[in-house]
Amino acid sequence: MMSFSTARFMASVAALGFVAGCAGSHQNGGAASMTDLVVYGCTPAGLTAAIAAKDRGRSVVLLCRDGHVGGMTTNGLGWADTGNHAAIGGMARRFYQDVKAHYDRVGFKGIATSQSKTEGEEDAMWVFEPHVAEAIYMRWLEEAGITPVFNARLRLDPTAVTKQSNRIVSIEMLDGSRHTGRMFVDASYEGDLMGMAGVTFTTGREANALYGEDYNGVQTANAEHHNFELDIDPYVKPGDPASGLVPLIGPGPPAPDGSGDKRIQAYNFRLCMTTDPAIRAPLPKPADYNPWTYELLGRYLDAGWRHKFRKYDPIPNNKTDVNNYGAISTDFIGGNYDYPTAGYERRSEIFEAHKSYQAGLLWFLQNDPRVPADVRDSMKEWGLCADEFVDTDHWPREMYVREARRMVSDFVMTERHLEGELPTPRSVGLGSYTMDSHNVQRYVNADGFARNEGDVQIYLDRTYEISYDAIVPKAAEATNLFVPVAVSASHIAYGSIRMEPVFMILGQSAGEAAVLAIEHGTSVQNVPYEALARRLRAKGQLIDPVKGKYVPGG
Repeated sequence: MMSFSTARFMASVAALGFVAGCAGSHQNGGAASMTDLVVYGCTPAGLTAAIAAKDRGRSVVLLCRDGHVGGMTTNGLGWADTGNHAAIGGMARRFYQDVKAHYDRVGFKGIATSQSKTEGEEDAMWVFEPHVAEAIYMRWLEEAGITPVFNARLRLDPTAVTKQSNRIVSIEMLDGSRHTGRMFVDASYEGDLMGMAGVTFTTGREANALYGEDYNGVQTANAEHHNFELDIDPYVKPGDPASGLVPLIGPGPPAPDGSGDKRIQAYNFRLCMTTDPAIRAPLPKPADYNPWTYELLGRYLDAGWRHKFRKYDPIPNNKTDVNNYGAISTDFIGGNYDYPTAGYERRSEIFEAHKSYQAGLLWFLQNDPRVPADVRDSMKEWGLCADEFVDTDHWPREMYVREARRMVSDFVMTERHLEGELPTPRSVGLGSYTMDSHNVQRYVNADGFARNEGDVQIYLDRTYEISYDAIVPKAAEATNLFVPVAVSASHIAYGSIRMEPVFMILGQSAGEAAVLAIEHGTSVQNVPYEALARRLRAKGQLIDPVKGKYVPGG
């Protein structure tokens, strides 16, 4: 993960015609900053929270872990996981409207209108190139008068968060700088500020019994998607369990269905790829490449499997958002279990391991003589996009952290709330996407063949409300903190909530609520909800159930 190149990015912004110039990086130093709202994390939620508060005349500091803004929205996830478009309002809808305005102005090639998720009659466009998304967000910040503080990493130690009783006073970065605020927003995917502030959280999967759910916990019976379509022997010496297992298979069978564990659904990189020779850059060969790593895939191909990767979702200008598809794909199953609560050094190791696995997987398919010629020939057409992620050799700067810490507050969103079986009080946004967990582990079944476990896809035929109480901690733990990303939700409910449009929605609602808390001199738990609801509706935020054309997720 390399540093932000200000000159290069400003040039790209200017080329898109958005702004004549952008706010530069605020230099970190030893001096403390005092502000109304301190936002940690430049994910879409962090951006909308900061802008919402700034638009109300409040001072804001926006702390970015690395040298860019936008999280996964600017790191390859260009085929937006939107669910029901009618459920997206406020600043989230404005983002997709700005995407459409950009492509209406400059045009694009490579995908038909029917594939662009515009649906013809809509005011927004739901697919985009990473650099376009980043330029839009940078323009937003420049227009709001917010200068991001780049390369600002929270020191991952509880002593980095100074509290007076249950109120956060300040937070300390790795470089020693300290930021003091009246209100705080943890907009990180990892929930780092929340964790260091002593807020209760969980990781992994709860047992079904905890919240009366059906699709949480271990899910062997429901693991129908992205699983092996053929029986593949997992042993080093086929048929001989005593010879050991080939790589990428875990020891032991899964626990009983519905039981909880601390395993995490798989991460990957959402690669921006192309077959266009004019913009195609070669895929890298990892320095530690070992074809044995992909022995299981080799056996799958030997058995006749030819689906390769189906999730080359088209985005403008002959590019794709490449996601996981099938039993063995870009998800590095089992490689992330300790990521949520790990320190930066360990997370960097996990990042590099994921990159090595995914780059090696593609190299194997393109070049290894073990791979059938028809597969190699078709895969050789693909490369990275030479005009994306230019400061990291065209590889995304961020790994897709689908789930890490999840807050446990006084209200926990569960599948029962999403399905409408239980009421959801004090709505501050809507969701609609499938309850979607990627695979969690790979194992050997009772018949002696490789299987995956954990992929669950439960489609919802309704929009659902997301409670204000799911983005604020317990009062005894923090009275001036909002958590719009690592929200209070069960593993399976978070599988739907965890989409980038929803994060923009919840971030905006958190920013508005922070302003109200300051105005009323109250805790985040006691913000007058009716006043908040009025402000959100006035800003175009959708907080009441809506009906509209349902668009299955991307």
